[in-house]
Amino acid sequence: MSKHDGVIALVTLPALAASRRLTPKSYYMTTLATASNNNSPDLIQRMIGDMRIRHLSPDTIRCYSRHVKKFAEFLNRSLDQATAEDIRRFQLHLIQIRKLSWSSFNQAVSSLRFFYTVTLAKPWLVTMIPFGKKSKRLPTVLSREEVEALLKCTQNRKHRTVLMTLYATGLRISEALNLKIADIDSHRMQLKVTRGKGNRMRMVPVSPRLLTELREYWRDYRPTTFLFLGQSCNLPLGESAIQGAIKVSAAKAKIIKPVTPHVMRHSYATGLLEAGVDILTISRLLGHASFTTTMIYLHVRQPHLQSTPSPLDWLPVRQLPTWQQQSQTQNQPPS
Repeated sequence: MSKHDGVIALVTLPALAASRRLTPKSYYMTTLATASNNNSPDLIQRMIGDMRIRHLSPDTIRCYSRHVKKFAEFLNRSLDQATAEDIRRFQLHLIQIRKLSWSSFNQAVSSLRFFYTVTLAKPWLVTMIPFGKKSKRLPTVLSREEVEALLKCTQNRKHRTVLMTLYATGLRISEALNLKIADIDSHRMQLKVTRGKGNRMRMVPVSPRLLTELREYWRDYRPTTFLFLGQSCNLPLGESAIQGAIKVSAAKAKIIKPVTPHVMRHSYATGLLEAGVDILTISRLLGHASFTTTMIYLHVRQPHLQSTPSPLDWLPVRQLPTWQQQSQTQNQPPS
């Protein structure tokens, strides 16, 4: 039991004491019992062990642990005492109070499903923890002119190199920031992605221009472990730094679209598709587990859309009188 468990119990139990008219002694004993029965920290540590046994990625372990800890704070009692109704109230809390996006909401659902089905072995809860239906929206894509303007408006050399890497390789932001110097193979012109989604490793080609930019960046910053070091010499740059930088640069470039680091990945995939690269190759480069995930980019490629004819254009012009011609015909006196 951590020292915070007792504090939480002391804060929440005065209302209980007042409602039940507890004496000071019985109130104190109730507080101790509630704190001692809350074994949530131990259960979360057990879940972390279960995830490590299954070789889940460090990012997934951090994400799942964070969501289960949030549920423990919401529940305010031991996690093994939770009911399906408690989880339902927590889901409503995530949507109505915390206003999570559907992707974050579903991450929380996946976390709770893993915790209750694997760590606590309670399969009855699975069907009572529904996923949210994610809206199917087309990805935001930047034109070449917009990307050029965005990079020009990014003054910080490290931030600009990160954005160039995202656009040149299609990496996820977490994959790019976890790159190490040893992951760059300048002879084969490749990057080794070791922290891919689902712990999948893949190789991504590096263009000559990107390699030149990375070499110039290295001469300026001299990183030794991670390619893009943060303030600590042993940790990579944080995602929030890039998220903030790209928003500032987009505003300076007067780009009205919502721009995030992931938009650079979308722009990379769409650019390859418009250049004639086949969809299977793009799927492998992006590290998609399913080919169907990559299919969404077929809906946003510009040449494909612009070359699509309209049935209206197939009709002869003589069969389409204008309103003016119709009006003149109606106003003509009978002969």
